[in-house]
Amino acid sequence: MTIRIVIADDHRIIREGLRSLLNEEPGLEVVGHAKNGREAVRLVRELSPDVVLLDVTMPDLNGIEAAGQIVTEYPRVKVIALSMHKDEHFVAGMLLAGASGYLLKDCSLDELAGAIRSVIQGGLYLSPGITPLVVKRYLDHLLEKEGLLRPPLSSREKEVLQLVAEGKTSKAIAAALHISTKTVETHRHLIMQKLGLNTIADLTKYAVRIGATSLEP
Repeated sequence: MTIRIVIADDHRIIREGLRSLLNEEPGLEVVGHAKNGREAVRLVRELSPDVVLLDVTMPDLNGIEAAGQIVTEYPRVKVIALSMHKDEHFVAGMLLAGASGYLLKDCSLDELAGAIRSVIQGGLYLSPGITPLVVKRYLDHLLEKEGLLRPPLSSREKEVLQLVAEGKTSKAIAAALHISTKTVETHRHLIMQKLGLNTIADLTKYAVRIGATSLEP
């Protein structure tokens, strides 16, 4: 059985490098790659892969939200986070979204290939630097802070939150999400009301704090 893989990373050289390396591994085949989370979700719908390798911080739709959408719509598809971030918010966010693995980008090819095969068999794989006990402590600690990882926002509101934080205009957000500008403004108002925030700057800081965006160039 060949394991079909989709790679999502906003750096082209990483996507192409991973594709080249993984295609040399027996039983692994990269069938598609995406530069952001939204493209990854679309490719899952179109290509029906077995595994999706997701970067955590990507523009337009981050890895955490993309993982949640993929796992909800296609529960048989396994998601593995492949990130440079050890930050508790990113690790916990991906696992709570339904990811079956979290690897750091300094891992070896053997480790990555092993992780892919492990999650296909129903396992959970974490880089040695992120032990289950540490992750559990992260989750327990974070979940005590009400609303930090799971704020009272709908999936659509979280998408709007990220795009607003990334500096997109209401018109651009409306076009990206195929909704009206008025609907975007309503979402933004409700988001700020729910979170008790008063300015776009506060909204942006909040989005960065929970890992919705990194605002990296």
